[in-house]
Amino acid sequence: MPSGIDRDDRNVPLILPTGLVAPNLTPFNHDLSVATDLYVEHGRALLDQGCGGLAPFGTTGEALSIGLDERIDTLDALVAGGVAPESLIVGTGLTNLADTLRLTRHATELGVAATMILPPFYFKDPANEGVHRYFEALIEAMDGGVRIVLYHIPQVAGVGFPIELVTRLRRDFPDQVLAIKDSSGDWDNTARLFAIDGLTVYPGSELPMLEALALGGEGLISATANLNATAIADVFRCWNTGEHADAVLLHGKVAATRHCFAAAGPIPAQKRLLAMATGDDRWANVRPPLLAMDANRGRLLADELAAL
Repeated sequence: MPSGIDRDDRNVPLILPTGLVAPNLTPFNHDLSVATDLYVEHGRALLDQGCGGLAPFGTTGEALSIGLDERIDTLDALVAGGVAPESLIVGTGLTNLADTLRLTRHATELGVAATMILPPFYFKDPANEGVHRYFEALIEAMDGGVRIVLYHIPQVAGVGFPIELVTRLRRDFPDQVLAIKDSSGDWDNTARLFAIDGLTVYPGSELPMLEALALGGEGLISATANLNATAIADVFRCWNTGEHADAVLLHGKVAATRHCFAAAGPIPAQKRLLAMATGDDRWANVRPPLLAMDANRGRLLADELAAL
């Protein structure tokens, strides 16, 4: 069993991270093993740059290219390296209940704030009842001791969380289903999620963050936090201190940056720029089937971002 945090002894309240949550990239050595030293260093740097938390092993972290044991060992290293587990929303969702349960149990025993779980995504168009039973089984296997952020990214997973299913899961499991990350890019869907009583909603991009803040949103999980954390966090700061005009101005700049990365491919692009910024070319590595961005394209992208 991993060495977790005794919350009764530490009297640490278990709350969900607010503000900017970074789905941190996973660096690889040249043999494509996880570069744990860079992983821990980068996670700590993101928190220092204003992130309210990290979301290890999401899409941006190439989670579905990383094995179960690798995820467990890397998460252990992150916590051992000084990153507080209560700042973490850890991706644990896989195609089958057994593997999802194994990762969820490990993360929960470490004391993380929550686990971010995809719907089972191999069989397409599952009935809402089938997905509900999947989560019911997971929660029962955890004896109710799990905190879940649903992960809605249907354009990638091929399976999502319809509003009706989210409403039912939140109603049936109010102590376990606490939040949703909506990476659909469909603002109408996100806005409807905000209407579900007691549900925390994390947009999956900074593009609609002003609209989300206006609805009472308290956080977002955005891929571009890996390279633009301070600027995005500044939008939150200005909004929360009542400087709404400044928040709008800053938001225009971070949105432009987001569009640049989206056009270039966010994972290889950010990794190439981190390799350039740090001088450590391991950062440029991605695991197949992704392809690394070449250095020339990286320099062009850096120039494009600088011009903003």
